[in-house]
Amino acid sequence: QVQLVESGGGLVQAGGSLRLSCAASGRTISVYDMGWFRQAPGKEREFVAAIRWSGGITYYADSVKGRFTMSRDNAKNTVYLQMNSLKREDTAVYYCAAKSGSYYYTAPEKYDYWGQGTQVTVSS
Repeated sequence: QVQLVESGGGLVQAGGSLRLSCAASGRTISVYDMGWFRQAPGKEREFVAAIRWSGGITYYADSVKGRFTMSRDNAKNTVYLQMNSLKREDTAVYYCAAKSGSYYYTAPEKYDYWGQGTQVTVSS
């Protein structure tokens, strides 16, 4: 079992930055692909970013490409999401997730473990 706890959310003005953290416990995340997803009110959960367990290759949704950067620190058992140039449409609850196996990085149903989420609100 892997327990995931997100932090770093909050209220920020459009154009600002936030860094989300996801701390894992229970097992090392070094063997898991890790992902960030978000869910806005009335919308489905959507893929934001993912990082492979091997090689650190990252994937991003088109809507955040060039603005968000995902990274991992296996020694700290933590992943991060640096969010720059935030827009109002980035407002959502952000979830961290972990999965084993290959591929399907953008599919939430393929992830085995989820955190409780952290709220990000971007004001104009």
